[in-house]
Amino acid sequence: QVQLVESGGGLVQAGGSLRLSCTASGRAASSYAIGWFRQAPGKEREFVAHIIWSIGSTYHANSVKGRFTISRDNAKNTVYLQMNSLKPEDTAVYYCAAGALSGVRLRPGYWGQGTQVTVSS
Repeated sequence: QVQLVESGGGLVQAGGSLRLSCTASGRAASSYAIGWFRQAPGKEREFVAHIIWSIGSTYHANSVKGRFTISRDNAKNTVYLQMNSLKPEDTAVYYCAAGALSGVRLRPGYWGQGTQVTVSS
């Protein structure tokens, strides 16, 4: 079992920044890829970014590339999502997930509870 706890969501104006945190615990959490997904009201959940915990390799969705950056702190067992130049369309519940990779696609086996990000125009 892997437990994931997100924090850092909130309300921000367009153009602003937020940093989300995902702290992982449990058996062999560091053997997984950790990623972020988001789900806006009335829309399907979509992939945002992932990081391979063991080597730090990252992959970002085109919609956030250049604005969002995923990173990790091994000592804190925490993965971060730094979000800059936020847009109203980034408004969503953001979920942390852990799982295996199939190519560049993260297949989540574990989910966090989600954290709300709201970007006002």
